[in-house]
Order: sequence, then C-alpha cells, then structure tokens
Amino acid sequence: MKYIDEFRDGDKAQNLARAIAHDAAPGRDYYLMEFCGGHTHAIARYGLEDLLPKSVRMIHGPGCPVCVLPIGRIDAAIDLAQRPGVILCSYGDMLRVPGSGQKSLLKAKAEGADIRVVYSTLDAIQLAAQTPDKEIIFFAIGFETTTPPTAMAMRLAAQKGLKNFSVFCNHVLTPAAVRGLLASSDARLRLDGIIGPSHVSAVIGLKPYAEFSEDHHLPVVISGFEPLDVLLSVLMLMRQVNEGRAEIENEYARAVSHRGNEKAQQLMAEMFVLRDSFEWRGLGVVPNSALAIAPAYQDFDAEQRFAVQTQTVADNPACDCAEIVRGIKQPKDCKLFGKVCTPENPMGSCMVSSEGACAAYWSYGRFRA
Repeated sequence: MKYIDEFRDGDKAQNLARAIAHDAAPGRDYYLMEFCGGHTHAIARYGLEDLLPKSVRMIHGPGCPVCVLPIGRIDAAIDLAQRPGVILCSYGDMLRVPGSGQKSLLKAKAEGADIRVVYSTLDAIQLAAQTPDKEIIFFAIGFETTTPPTAMAMRLAAQKGLKNFSVFCNHVLTPAAVRGLLASSDARLRLDGIIGPSHVSAVIGLKPYAEFSEDHHLPVVISGFEPLDVLLSVLMLMRQVNEGRAEIENEYARAVSHRGNEKAQQLMAEMFVLRDSFEWRGLGVVPNSALAIAPAYQDFDAEQRFAVQTQTVADNPACDCAEIVRGIKQPKDCKLFGKVCTPENPMGSCMVSSEGACAAYWSYGRFRA
C-alpha cells in the first residue's frame, strides 16, 4: 500500500477483524498494551475496540511524554518562567498541564510570565537570536522522537554563539519506561504483548526491545499509527501468544529499520548523558530512564545555569492519571473524568495531552458507554 487512505480501508479492516476473531483461542483473554498515546488515539478515533472480540483487552500505556512528566518538573518550569529576563519556550500541550495547586504555565503566563508556544526547536533558536537581551529557555520534553531536534538546537546555538539560549531537559527513554512497567509488582497489571511505538522506533530501531522478549518472554510488535497498522499488529501479537513465541516483529517496516536512525543516535550520544535516576508520573523513580545535557554542552543546560531545584510533589489524590499511564485503570474508571475533569478544566495531564488516554476517550466519545 502507498497512500494514506489505503491504511484506513474499511473492507480491509473488516477482513483483519475476522482474522483476529478466527485466531482468538477459546477460553483465554489477550491483554495487549499499546505503549504510545498515538495508538490510543487511533484506537479511539476509528473505534477499533468495537472490531475486536471481547477476549482482546487493549491496555493504555505510558507512551505520552506530557502525561508521564511529574508535577515537580512542571513546578520547576513555572519557577524558571517567572524569573526576571526569562522567556520560556514550550510545545503547546505543556502550557495547560497543572502543577502544584492546579497552577499551570498558562496561568503563569496570565500572571505576567513571558511564556511562548513554539512548533520546533528552531523557533526557540530564532527567538534567542532576535532577543539577545533575554534568556531563552527551551522546555524540552519527549521520548527519543523529540530528542534529536533538541540536540540539533544546542549544536546550532553553539555554532551561532548564542549565549542566551539554554535547555531545561526532560527527555526520557522508552525502553526504561517498559522496564519500569515490567518491574512493577502490581498484580492488577497483566500483559501478554506490547504494541511498540512507531516514531520512537524509527530513531532507536528494534534492538532495545530485545530484553523484553528475552527476559520477560513478552512479544513486541512495532506498529504504525493507522487503523490497519494497529489491527494487523494485534493479529501478529495474538499469533505469537498462540504459538508460544516472544519475538520482536516490525509491522511498520515502511518507516522503521532494524538499526534505526544511526545519525540521530550518534547525535544524542554526543549531546546527552544518562541520568542515574528520574521521576516519572505513575512509575515513580526509574533508574537510567532519562537524559541530561552532556558536560561539554553544560553552557546550554538551564538546570546548571539557573540552579534549578526539583522536588517530589504528590499527584492530586482524586486524579487517576498515575494509574492510567501504568495500565491499571482506564479513563472511565476515574471519578473525575467528564465531570470535574474536562479538556477545558483538566485535573491531570492525561486530559491535557494530545496523546493522553483521557483526551482520546473524551475527544472521540468513548466515555459515552
């Protein structure tokens, strides 16, 4: 197939649904986690769960970088934005995520902080060049997909001699998130297979997932974001489970290679170092799960330049976002969902992010059931 509408063909989707129903073994359930929030939105948008037999249970994972960022890091970004002479740049989703006391970057902006939405790291670099009398801080978040652009921004800043540009680095690592999930002792989480992220895998390739298939006997299928991608990945996982296999398979071969993007990997290795530990919303402190700016580029490290202090802050006790990103609950299980918590008045990050599970349920009407 070549064109996007071919990956949304209704007849082909029905054929895949029939194949899934045919391969579903009587008397057993299949617990499959779609790691990435993009897959969660595809499932909700196209009503894919309605095509699956009841024995196939889709579990929403932690693959939303906005959702897994803890409140303490958001508070630190708000503190940076409120300092004199600072312009904080961020991707749009981050502005509405509530921090302590439900204060967000958007509220800080309303109170007078200079906070600006950017659509790429180059926007922040351009702003630094245009306003040399201001400190431009880029609030960097995301998995391996958005890490190379941050690295390129720092390299470009160094080439241009921009002394007023720095990065508040919150880049996290996908394999570590999966490892943190599997290390959980919560008996409520049951996994038979994982639909692996597509854009992340285009960068890191397939090798980093080997430990999960080998050590935990867990099938992994890297999937594209279109409905036929997801349905085919479900079928591939089910067949692995039925045959007792635990392998890494690549459904998204049109974009993902075995080795990934080696130039991007080399760039990340040059510009970043591994943090010993990092706090995640829902997963707690996970060792070796995030990146910090390498010492050679510490002039661009906002945490060093501004002596940033972060603290562990408890989530809103009424919000179930932490359980949702761990795959323990679904959005409809949260008592706040659709009542107190809506996109206009989000209580947690899962309702804010364009990849959040709660936002997916709300946007495509899955809550109405």
